[in-house]
Amino acid sequence: MTRIVTLTAAGAIDATYRVDAVRPGAFARAESYTREVSGKGVNVSAALAAGGADTAAVVVLGADDVRFARCGLTAPLLRIVEVPGATRVNTSIIDAAGSTTKVNAPTPPLSADAWDATVSALREELSTRGDTWLVISGSLPELAGAGALVDLGPVRTLARELGARIAVDTSGAALDALLADPAGIDLLTPNVDELAAAVGRSLETLGDVVVAAREIVARGVTTVLASMGADGLLAVSADRAVFARADAPFVANTAGAGDAALAGFLLGLTRAPGASVAGADPLTVAAASAAEWGAHAVAHASTVVSRPPLGIRTRVDTAPDLARVLTPEGEAPPITPLVEETA
Repeated sequence: MTRIVTLTAAGAIDATYRVDAVRPGAFARAESYTREVSGKGVNVSAALAAGGADTAAVVVLGADDVRFARCGLTAPLLRIVEVPGATRVNTSIIDAAGSTTKVNAPTPPLSADAWDATVSALREELSTRGDTWLVISGSLPELAGAGALVDLGPVRTLARELGARIAVDTSGAALDALLADPAGIDLLTPNVDELAAAVGRSLETLGDVVVAAREIVARGVTTVLASMGADGLLAVSADRAVFARADAPFVANTAGAGDAALAGFLLGLTRAPGASVAGADPLTVAAASAAEWGAHAVAHASTVVSRPPLGIRTRVDTAPDLARVLTPEGEAPPITPLVEETA
């Protein structure tokens, strides 16, 4: 079995409030409240574990919250790098209509010693098995006193040294830095806005997304998994483009859907021979699995997914209509004929 190790250099506590409505400037009492250890890599590992994968989550957490982390559902997955103080708190407020308002705390800087300890923890986790993936996920902190983000160079060198494939799901300055030198990245997972920013133009159609993704592939990335929100996702390699979309049975919490989709893609990619799509190639299986897990996460009350999908229908098109216009934000996408389908 492939081992998948995730890196969350800026761990978080996710606080989720459910309210009747969010009104700016008004008081609201929550109907429910949950608190859980999170951060994008932790979310990915949780979904991977729910899918039966061998995974570990290397995560930087504040010492004040380590005891809480060791009592949670994800505790067996965590390889904690402890730093002084409290862990940042990311807050989601979900109203009765299912809309999620999310406020993430600033990412605190990381000391050079803490970053060295993080890289050492990665080495230990990646060295336990030959067939491995390293998933670098979420925000990257600044190196304390340096005025720049922590350097991923040692992490990428370590992965190459140990033969691990690399997947990256980040944004902002971290993504910009990576795109300046993406050679050797096996999987990159931007959303359509991030992809548009990377190529410096707007993306209006599926064809625009494919062309932009191939520009990133030409820089040295093997596969781009582009999330298009309600329009689904596209898995793009140098010679393939696979579209996949799944409808969530209902919307409970949109936070964490991208993390679950990444986990689903890796589950599909590493288990392609036993997949339920008869005769499908690994990229098609992985794209279908990504859409399925993403839709499942949207219908999951918690940010951290704790069980596998059940009964979600996935639409897969191995020759998508490249002229199809992307759906404006806030509108529902049109229904299109299914080319391939899996339950």
